[in-house]
Amino acid sequence: MSVIVTGGAGFIGSHVVDALIARGQSVIVIDDLSSGRRENLAQHPGIDLRVADVAEPWPLDDESIEGIVHLAAQVSVVRSIEAPLNDLRANAQGTVQALEVARTRSVPKLVFASSAAVYGDVAEVPTTEDAPKAPLSPYGVDKLSGEHWLAMYAAIHGVGTSALRFFNVYGPRQDPSSAYSGVISIFLERSSRGEPLTIYGDGQQTRDFVYVGDVVRAILAALDRPGATPPINVGTGSSVTVEQLARAVLAANDSDVEVRFAEARAGDIRHSRAVVARLAETLDVRAQTDLSEGLKATARWYRAAAEV
Repeated sequence: MSVIVTGGAGFIGSHVVDALIARGQSVIVIDDLSSGRRENLAQHPGIDLRVADVAEPWPLDDESIEGIVHLAAQVSVVRSIEAPLNDLRANAQGTVQALEVARTRSVPKLVFASSAAVYGDVAEVPTTEDAPKAPLSPYGVDKLSGEHWLAMYAAIHGVGTSALRFFNVYGPRQDPSSAYSGVISIFLERSSRGEPLTIYGDGQQTRDFVYVGDVVRAILAALDRPGATPPINVGTGSSVTVEQLARAVLAANDSDVEVRFAEARAGDIRHSRAVVARLAETLDVRAQTDLSEGLKATARWYRAAAEV
């Protein structure tokens, strides 16, 4: 029995693969390597990696599949605004393709990476799962539509589904090379090179930053929970301003580079913070890594990677 991880060569996906293999499970990775990297899976030389477009029929044989972790996505808010049809294909069609695999192969559980972007700029902060949904980007719209597809497949076809609304995930292996990468990976890389940090907007926007190890624990708990669940926030329940984050990154990286400000970007929300009661009640998971500890661990990884 195998678990399929789409996007398994990516940042979060490769950590999920590590955790599944550590507990003795067989893993099939489906990734088109557009943003994922083979080196993220280098510690598993025999890994079953199938290079494929998640929005097209998957290259599967007659394997017995016990679960699907669907992480493959176009993850940039900015890019989704610039090219909404590409986002629709990757994030909406790819999710329906995953659900069709689950339905036709009687897979008991599918875990879907949704996003806090489904909420948009909500008045209710911290935000519960029942808050109004008003996404500000095609990315957020497509993630919300994915949740509706999951609920429909659960109701009509009996597929066990869980949508996890990730807040701002960070940690080792997050790629800083793209302008669309997570702010923490960009800040860490720039500060390690002695380059100034750029904050878009006034720096007072707030985010709930959750360490990748805590996200992986939530994913595995959802995978192990039978049946369908309502959508679940995955965050820490606390937040910091982006300016505070920049200062914390400099401290973690022992750097004193300049912090600059630039015009705010379209589609960025102002405040974000999760209510995580459902995460604890439904999956018995609570974030265990505080921001300073997570930043130090991530900074160590980037320094080690730079020396290779």
